Amino acid sequence: MKKFALICLFASMAFIGNAQNVEQKEVPEHGAKIRFEELEHQYGTIMKGGNGDCVFVFWNDGDEPLILQNVKASCGCTTPTWTQKPVMPGQSGTIAVRYNTNNVGGFSKQVTVTSNAVNNDRVVLKIKGTVKQDQADAQPQAKPAEKPQVKPVEKPMKKEPMAMPVKAEEAAVPMQK
Repeated sequence: MKKFALICLFASMAFIGNAQNVEQKEVPEHGAKIRFEELEHQYGTIMKGGNGDCVFVFWNDGDEPLILQNVKASCGCTTPTWTQKPVMPGQSGTIAVRYNTNNVGGFSKQVTVTSNAVNNDRVVLKIKGTVKQDQADAQPQAKPAEKPQVKPVEKPMKKEPMAMPVKAEEAAVPMQK
């Protein structure tokens, strides 16, 4: 039993020691390297139909041209446009993002950038904010239903006996008083 416990102890120590030696992915020394000024843009609160544009600036910190292969928004309400030409080492480029501010309410959208960068070939940019409806455009609040007004009766109604329909079977039975 002692041997088994000793073997388990050494095996767990070897496993823990090996797990700590896990190396992070090394970035090649040469190639295009992308760096963004910011990865998230906060619009704050903007009015419906307001300016939904923002610009993400990036640099090529590498020693080869940086090429953005694809820039894709997470939904159709966000439209990106980007630098199409290769960005030379030491130069910058832009990704302009337009959010459709006709959609009222909070939003959080992503724009995925795919490039030939050796340090990060896939970058996710985020835009967040709230679109508020302009008070002039706001739908009027529904008023509570008003109770119909009852007009007073001008002539008193006469009380007359009502005639009740009688079935043929009941007509043969005499009524009791």
